[in-house]
Amino acid sequence: MDTIIAASRLEALGNPTRLSLYRALVRAGHGGLSVGDCQSRLGIAQSTLSFHLKALIVAGLVSQERQGRTLVCRANFEVMNGLVDFLVAECCRDECCETSGASAA
Repeated sequence: MDTIIAASRLEALGNPTRLSLYRALVRAGHGGLSVGDCQSRLGIAQSTLSFHLKALIVAGLVSQERQGRTLVCRANFEVMNGLVDFLVAECCRDECCETSGASAA
């Protein structure tokens, strides 16, 4: 994942409502939540939910699937894991890994 893609995904999560929505979808697991369930859990208007869902979908963090008359939203766990991997890929890489002289005594 490159920095531009990571930044756009992090930007999508940078809104409190979108972050709450995304966390609810992650919590729901692979089964996801219907749009109605998302709306009732967050206590927001349908138009507001649609606006925030669109941002998460465009960022690739969420997908939607129609099941009959129900629209089911799911967190894209592969994208989420890729973003987390990107963030921690170089964790502590610049730290010096020398053995401390104090432990040799």
